[in-house]
Amino acid sequence: MPPPSPLPRRHGLEAAWVVTPDRHTAPPSRWPSMGAWLRDKVDERVDVERLLAEARFVYGDGRPVRDDDPYATTAFVWFHRDLRDEPVVPGELTVVHRDERVVVVDKPAFLSTVPRGNHVVQSLVVRLRDQLGLPDLTTMHRLDRVTSGLVLCVVGKEHRAAYQSMFATGTVAKTYRALAPWRAGLAGSDGVVVRNHIRAVPRTGRAEVVPDAPVNAETLVEVERRLGGPDDLAVYRLSPRTGRTHQLRLHLLGLGVPIVDDPLYPVDRQVPIDDFSEPLQLLAAELAYVDPVDGQVRHHRSARRLPLRAQGDQDEGSRQLRRDPN
Repeated sequence: MPPPSPLPRRHGLEAAWVVTPDRHTAPPSRWPSMGAWLRDKVDERVDVERLLAEARFVYGDGRPVRDDDPYATTAFVWFHRDLRDEPVVPGELTVVHRDERVVVVDKPAFLSTVPRGNHVVQSLVVRLRDQLGLPDLTTMHRLDRVTSGLVLCVVGKEHRAAYQSMFATGTVAKTYRALAPWRAGLAGSDGVVVRNHIRAVPRTGRAEVVPDAPVNAETLVEVERRLGGPDDLAVYRLSPRTGRTHQLRLHLLGLGVPIVDDPLYPVDRQVPIDDFSEPLQLLAAELAYVDPVDGQVRHHRSARRLPLRAQGDQDEGSRQLRRDPN
């Protein structure tokens, strides 16, 4: 673990850090200066030349790293990455429950749960930390960026382990709802259990089912109601018993009923990352659990309903947080 950062948080995020190897890992003669090491070490997404020129790399005591500083072993260097100008994700964040330990929030589609890649400021964590004044707020689980619904967050570090254990041991009951084509064979009273093996496909943003591999993904699929209409759609109630990448999307696809407006399945439609016009019709609708700290039974419900609508222009998204009157 690194020592404390000399840089303050930016947009609620800690500074990034890198550390030079000790002299047993790599010979110091490999790099003539700290600038040479940074060019070799820091990935291509960082403009090392400009950050050096602007004195944005700093040592632990806050001194800027100079290009010609002699190379030093086991030296920590901190910096903030440049962020793109992110358009505001439309839709509202609704706090459905808040106490001294937990915040449960209902997120719109297209809002990343945690900051990463092209979505930093427009992420649930960054927006909530700023708007609620909770700098240590952390999510205990994640939703895909294009999925709407409930996310449980913990306010302080002292309670993270207790709530993380709920998700790790599978004691949180999650209920999703999805809009997909009606299929009569799925309408039995007991539903259909899908069990298979899912793995992420590197560098594609997609996942796949691996035939004949050991089961690592399981979902109970039930028809909740048939909507009919020209596309003959239905609302499916999904109860995942595991949490693999894109599990629900792949399980419905495998049943022949792909979720409406899925940008990746059955084919990648190459939807631009800032296109907010067609929300995936998948909603994390309910969370139920026994609170690991006070023993209270909790059951949270999203106020959103399928079909999910596009949120219109981005001015609507600027109202980033409202409180549920209930």
